[in-house]
Amino acid sequence: HIAKLLVDLSKSQDHEIGDGTTGIVVMAGSMLERAMELIEKGIHPLRIATGFEKACDVAVKKVEEIARKVDIMADDKAALRKAACTALGSKVVSSRQQQLAQICIDAVLSVADISRSDVNFDLIKVEGKVGGKLEDSCLINGIIVDKDFSHPQMPKVVKDAKMAILTCPFEPPKPKTKHKLDIRSAEDYKKLYENEQQYFRDQIQALKKCGCNLV
Repeated sequence: HIAKLLVDLSKSQDHEIGDGTTGIVVMAGSMLERAMELIEKGIHPLRIATGFEKACDVAVKKVEEIARKVDIMADDKAALRKAACTALGSKVVSSRQQQLAQICIDAVLSVADISRSDVNFDLIKVEGKVGGKLEDSCLINGIIVDKDFSHPQMPKVVKDAKMAILTCPFEPPKPKTKHKLDIRSAEDYKKLYENEQQYFRDQIQALKKCGCNLV
């Protein structure tokens, strides 16, 4: 049970702060060790918990006393860069911490509400790709639509794209009833084929008419 609590504590720290997961587990383990010594002396667990809460209030008060305001934009965002590099220093990506720290700073500031000192991290998405190198990492200001081109001869790069997002399948409509269509001759098949092709042509014409170059 204690191990599960420590795991949940580490997850909570990672979710709220994004760093310090190892330190919080070490600190909690040390506090539990001291609490066990007090329990062995006959002190009730509730008294110990109350003591921890009072100690927390004292610690928070001391932190508020020594805290100072930092201009995060000063010296080309040096304070933010230092904080990001410190957080990345113990991670597997530490070899590229300067580059990734800059990406993190740019991503956070692009969605941050400075007046409220608040950041909605749901607006930042980390997308991983197999086969690339760590130094290929970059920040994209916009939306990533992770789709492959349907034909190898299509252009790999489309700049200033006018995108049409279809909410319907790009195929002939299927009957929504239980009726079936019997094809009894080659002529009937050709008519059906021509109708399907005409449906495609109408769709393509409508897309061309609206001026889009990416579907």
